Amino acid sequence: MSYQIVFSDIDGTLLNSNHRMLDGTLEAVKSLQKRDIPFFIVTARGPSGVYPLFRRYNFICPIVCFSGALILDEHGNVIYSKGVSKDTTAKIIDYVEASGFDCTWNVYSMDSWIVNNRTDPRIINEENIVEVQSTVGTVDDLPDGAEIGKILCMCNPDKTDEIEAGLRKRFPSLSIVRSSDILVEVMEKGVTKGQSVKIICDKLGINPDDAIAFGDHYNDIEMLKAVGMPFLMDNAPMELKAQFPAENITDGFDDEGIYNALKKIGMI
Repeated sequence: MSYQIVFSDIDGTLLNSNHRMLDGTLEAVKSLQKRDIPFFIVTARGPSGVYPLFRRYNFICPIVCFSGALILDEHGNVIYSKGVSKDTTAKIIDYVEASGFDCTWNVYSMDSWIVNNRTDPRIINEENIVEVQSTVGTVDDLPDGAEIGKILCMCNPDKTDEIEAGLRKRFPSLSIVRSSDILVEVMEKGVTKGQSVKIICDKLGINPDDAIAFGDHYNDIEMLKAVGMPFLMDNAPMELKAQFPAENITDGFDDEGIYNALKKIGMI
């Protein structure tokens, strides 16, 4: 089968455990682009957290940010945006703080990243990973009418289940998903990586059955289910790996999982 488009998560997928692209992974991406096969990054990061990759590895591509809330073309132009309102965001923050959850909150809107405590080790670690500095503030610091791509709770791993369950119960109409053992994302209703795949394929006139996707965690499941050829990284949680046939599990992020999968199916 001739696949026409490739989607990939960043953390735990496109990047290895040192948050760098392996040589084979970069070769695979550039090989696809030389053949005019669209390659889309689909990530929970904001745009500013993706651009350092483009500078380091000398390539650009369209990007899906905030797990589907924002889609940009390779020039940074907005293709699609569906964010949470400032009012709803304020209610989420009030709930998190009033509940006394063991977490620190983050608010993302385009290139803005607002936090409540920049000295929190979890914030410092994230800044180092994405190579972007956050700003201490409140949602009121954003301009009127601003769309919030996502609200992110960085949690004590022993409390992530509790925090995720609490948010789901309090805000049942929003899209809430876990992206790691310590991260819970809150987006507008209907926003998922899978929905972004459908939007992009529709705009490009491509059947999602002719698409490939790579991911490693819970927030990637909708994307993997949306395409004809999903690949789950071997470093994914065992619970997720049990949901996929062996042929749809590729090598891990430290073992050229993307390159090997694309080579295996004849894409590179």
